[in-house]
This record gives sequence, C-alpha cells and structure tokens, in this order.
Amino acid sequence: MAKDRVTPGSQTSLREANRARIVGVVQQRGSITQVELAGVTGLSAATISNIVKELTGAGVLTTTPTSRSGRRAQEVSLARNLGLVAGVHFGERSMRVALADVSHRVVAEQRLPLPPEHRADDGLDRAAMLVEEMVDSVGASLGEVLAMGVGIPAPVDVRAGEVSAEGLLRGWDGTDVPAVLGRRLGVPVHVDNDANLGALAEARLGAAKGLRDVAYLRVSHGVGLGLVLGGAVHHGRSGGAGELGHLVLDDDGPPCRCGNRGCLETLVGSASLLARLQPTHGHLALRDAVGKALDGDEVCREVIAAAAVHLGRAIATVCTLLDPDVVVVGGELVRAGDVFLETLSTTIAGRTLPSTAGPVAVLPSLLGDQAEVRGALALALDSYQGQALTVGVGT
Repeated sequence: MAKDRVTPGSQTSLREANRARIVGVVQQRGSITQVELAGVTGLSAATISNIVKELTGAGVLTTTPTSRSGRRAQEVSLARNLGLVAGVHFGERSMRVALADVSHRVVAEQRLPLPPEHRADDGLDRAAMLVEEMVDSVGASLGEVLAMGVGIPAPVDVRAGEVSAEGLLRGWDGTDVPAVLGRRLGVPVHVDNDANLGALAEARLGAAKGLRDVAYLRVSHGVGLGLVLGGAVHHGRSGGAGELGHLVLDDDGPPCRCGNRGCLETLVGSASLLARLQPTHGHLALRDAVGKALDGDEVCREVIAAAAVHLGRAIATVCTLLDPDVVVVGGELVRAGDVFLETLSTTIAGRTLPSTAGPVAVLPSLLGDQAEVRGALALALDSYQGQALTVGVGT
C-alpha cells in the first residue's frame, strides 16, 4: 500500500507550516532580515535559510543584501514582480475597489455610490468594469492580477462563495460571487463577510497589528462583527459567526430585516437612530447626525450615547465568552468621538469580569473606511500565497 499521504505531524506538513509562518511574518513586516525572522518565528537559522532560498526560487520571496549594526545581513521581502491583487468592498450605500502589489502597497483606489438594496448582478458587473479600468490605468493587464478578494455585508459561506443567510441581502441570494467575477475577469476570486475582512485588516495592518484575538465592530447603517481568533478569521459553521446585529434583545420588539423581532440592529442601526431624531431634527443622514453631535447638539449626543450603551452590552457578552485582546471599532458612529467610544468602553468594562489584565482595550479603527477593502486585498493575497506554497513549491 502507498505510504505517500501527508499526515498531521509529518515532515512534509511541518515544512509547509514553517513556509506559511515565514511568509506570514514577511507579509506583516514588509521586510525583515533572516536573523530577525529566526527570532520572530522561533525557527533555526538553518531552517530559515533553506526555506527562504526555496521560496525565493519559486518567486514568492526576494532577498537583498543589507546591514544591521555594521554586520552584513539578508533582508527578505515579498517578490514585488509577482503582479497585482484586487479588492472590492460592497457597503450598504457604496462600493470601494482597490489594487495593490504583493507588499500591500495600494496603487489605485476608487469609490462609487450604490443605490439602496442594489442587486448582485448589477453590483458585480460594476465591480468587474471598474477593476478592468483601474488595471488599465496603472499600465497593467488582467493577466497580471493574481487574485481578487470581495467583501459583502452579509454572512458568507466561504466554501460555496454565497450569502448563507436567506433574505438578509436582497438580490444576492444564491449568487456564486467567485464564479460570476471569475468568468468575467479570468482571475481567482474569494469572498467573505465585510466585517470579517475589516477584522483581518486591522489585525494585520491596523489598530490590532500583531495581536491574535481581535473583535472588530463595524457600526454604520447596520451592525457587523468580525472575529480573528488565534490569528485567523473565525467563520463558524456556515459563515454566520459574529452576526451581532441580529442578536435578539426583545422578542416583542420591532421587526428586523432578518425576519426576527427586536434585534440589536433595530435599536442601533441608522434607520432607528434617525427615526428618533426625526421629530426634532427632520430628515437627517447619519453623517449629519454625527456632525451635529460633534458640534454639541444634546439630542444627537443622547441618541448616539444610547446606541453605544446597547452595543456595549452586546460586546460585553462577546468579551466574556472570547476574552479578546482588543475591540476595534469602525464605521460612521466612530466619528462621534468620545460620546460614542467612551460610552461604549465604559459599558463594556462595567459588564465584564474584572481581570488582572484590566478592561479590554476599545480602540477606533486605524484604517477607517478603508479597513474592509484592505481586508479584501489581504484575502486575495493570502489565497494566492497559499496556492504558491502548495503548488508552486515542491515538497
């Protein structure tokens, strides 16, 4: 009987894990010497040298001579001549598209408004056309696009590439996003929930850089929660992990778009907040309400602070269950500053178990409204590099 099957703990699987660890560190640091790689990864200098040489030959890494403290060294970085990756974020009201090289340097970016409840066919067609135009604008061709990542504001079964919650994102049910865009552009496409991608980006490049357990809360027109646990995005059984906005708080509450009643989103989503302001302020956009709160409008401040209390109670439960290193907060309400963030932080601290480590840190997103599209780029790059490690390099 053949004995060539890779088994957990085998030399082959260990070497693959070491390759992935090295590429991950280089990706996060941008560039790093082989000596520093050994220190960060805990691998021996000989192992580092052999794997770097192997990945350099495969075109995944590149090395250049440098010096540290007067001593010669080899600096390792991702091969910049590999090509480009594309990232797309479908928000509730807009779409953001970005192109980057394999070192995460963004070379082109555009944002387009989208109509409410935009359909998948129209949105994906716009995304494909925009990617084609942007690739051409930087003097490249679609053949140089290695992979594409897509974020959408709904639970996603990443294995099937489809929205996994029926009726939550109208016009998108049953759409195979990777297949549609893959046929149009001829590149590998990967899709995930946008809050998951925001969490990935903040853990790799933003406010939670270097931390392994991260909760990313996005509060704007809706509520999303992305979780990075043990350094990897946590999806759950079918992509529904982190759907905090659909946590039922009141069985007799107002109907929610998910089909239940009294969900958190019905209390803190933009529609609810603006409805409370309508009697005193008339028709406002969420951005207007945040601006007025910053200018000292007491009614707007009270409404936003109340939303922060509701969110804090929900996030406190997440912190009690998962004990993350940090809670990073993105979305429109973060612009309200202390009236939102301090209220949120105080509420979380008051409803979680006291710890010798102190209350969990609550930080504003460092990447702002780019977090999700930067996460889409990271998803594309991870997918491409994973393929290069398993296919492009012999074992």
